[in-house]
Amino acid sequence: MTQILNVSRNDDGQYEITDQRGKVVSGPYDTNAAAWAALDRIDHETMPGKPRGNKKVLWGKAEKPAKRKSKKASKRQAARDEHRMKVNAAKAPGWVRSVAAAKFDPAGERSYRDHRLGTFGAASEVKRIDPAAYLAEKAASARKEQA
Repeated sequence: MTQILNVSRNDDGQYEITDQRGKVVSGPYDTNAAAWAALDRIDHETMPGKPRGNKKVLWGKAEKPAKRKSKKASKRQAARDEHRMKVNAAKAPGWVRSVAAAKFDPAGERSYRDHRLGTFGAASEVKRIDPAAYLAEKAASARKEQA
């Protein structure tokens, strides 16, 4: 027979877990949430059935207990994962590939970015000006304007 448990408030303003007859099973608790959490714990302890660890995984690979892998096997698995990732990236649409290019070829992405930016601002080469030559040109142009 299953036992029906409920959370109720006592005269002191605290919460208790009571059974059908009103007998206190557990408590008092300061908050309603703490009382319900305790009720859930009690409920799961008395629940018949399989242990919680045997739940089937709905998607992805099920977690297996840790085994000691050899370095060779882990290296092979890493290479297989890397290859699978590259194959999937090749199948991706163009806009996704352009975004993901940085992951596979960071130097290529950098050169593309630099090519796109061009050479201006801090990236441009500075033109060297000789002060004597500049002043000579300025004086020559001033003489032409006066003449």
